[in-house]
Amino acid sequence: MYNDICTIFGLTIHGYGLMIGLGTVLCLLWAERRAKERGLDTDFLYTLFLLALIFGWSGAKLLYVITVFPVFLQDPWSVLGSEGFVVYGGILTGVATVYLLCRRHKQSFAVWADLLLPAVALAQGFGRLGCFLAGCCYGRPTTLPIGVVFPAGSFAPAGVPLLPTQLISAAGDLLLAALLARLDRRPHPAGQVGFLYLIFYSVGRFLIEFLRNDYRGEVGFLSTSQFISVGVLLAALLTLRTLSGREASHE
Repeated sequence: MYNDICTIFGLTIHGYGLMIGLGTVLCLLWAERRAKERGLDTDFLYTLFLLALIFGWSGAKLLYVITVFPVFLQDPWSVLGSEGFVVYGGILTGVATVYLLCRRHKQSFAVWADLLLPAVALAQGFGRLGCFLAGCCYGRPTTLPIGVVFPAGSFAPAGVPLLPTQLISAAGDLLLAALLARLDRRPHPAGQVGFLYLIFYSVGRFLIEFLRNDYRGEVGFLSTSQFISVGVLLAALLTLRTLSGREASHE
């Protein structure tokens, strides 16, 4: 809602960037602590984190370009700037990066997915708080008491009570991080926590899309993210069922 936090020596600190940076740092610190607790290679963690961050950022930007491709053709630099990302692009390319690196270095992708994805949910929660400060990813107009009015200069329409979809998403992401961390402390097949992240996130994202009012692209009657959510949910459910079957066969 107030994206310009302060100005120091002529440099303006923006709430969106601050929350993204804070979430990224906390994500790494939490993942590092959990890796040490499990006796995992923290040097490999840093490699995974850095490359997943780079390719995840690129994937989030690429999917955004695809969703606004006509605008990109007319004015590429307006799309390729620091603003405009689709989270799903970052998740999918980030997961793919981790998978390929684990295969190359003969590491267990399932183990690292269980370690990293709860921390990713934590980072996403802070990212959504940044969205709220900037006014992007805004909700539909509402007469409910929870409606939020954004000031002029935000990405959201000014002066209109809107559903705080950013705060709803942030709360969901933070709760998901806590839930996954709790589940990860219990005995489970390797990879189960990682795929539960994909299941819970895809369901939550599918539902929150009904409340949003910003343009996000569409595939038929679904938004781009809803369409991807369906595919991610089905793939994760099938994989989780396979993992559960393997666990049962070893009992």
